[in-house]
Parts: sequence; structure tokens; C-alpha cells
Amino acid sequence: MTSEQLTLAPERTADGTALLTVTGEIDMSNSGRLADALDRLPGHVVLDLTGVDYLDSAGLNVLFARAERIEVIADTLLRPLLTVSGLADLVPVRPAPGR
Repeated sequence: MTSEQLTLAPERTADGTALLTVTGEIDMSNSGRLADALDRLPGHVVLDLTGVDYLDSAGLNVLFARAERIEVIADTLLRPLLTVSGLADLVPVRPAPGR
């Protein structure tokens, strides 16, 4: 299986909150890049996963390790995974605007 390229786009919202928009697939081959990107952003981070097509346990481990400082935006594809894994019990998970 070939992993789709992972794209990480850090920015700031109008109120100054760190936002990391992620697209592609998050798996064991690239979860370290996600961890590094999150670790470079200070404080609270909103993680937009609406463009993520696949998230495996390595990616979930990155999110669990940073649960105290993230909130997640996810579409209907990932929300069940975040709920079943227990991550949604630790971090706010909200739908994408308009979804």
C-alpha cells in the first residue's frame, strides 16, 4: 500500500490560535512529521483533519500524546474512529463548518 502524501499547513486564526491543517494519510511512515509539526506550535492547537483520508494507530498515538493541548476538527469519516479510540473523550472534536 502506498501512502498518500501528507501535507501540513500551520497558520494562525484571526484570534491568534494556532491552526494546523492536515491533508492526506497519517500512518507510521509519516506520523513523526505530524508530531514535529504539533511540537513546533506553542500552546493550544486546533488540528483540522477534514482533509485526512486515513488515520492509523501511529497517528492516533501522536494525538493522544498531545491531548491536553489540542482540539480536533473532523468530518464524518474520522469522527467515529476518534470516538471509538477514546480520543473524543479527552479532546474536543467538532465537525467542519457546514458539515
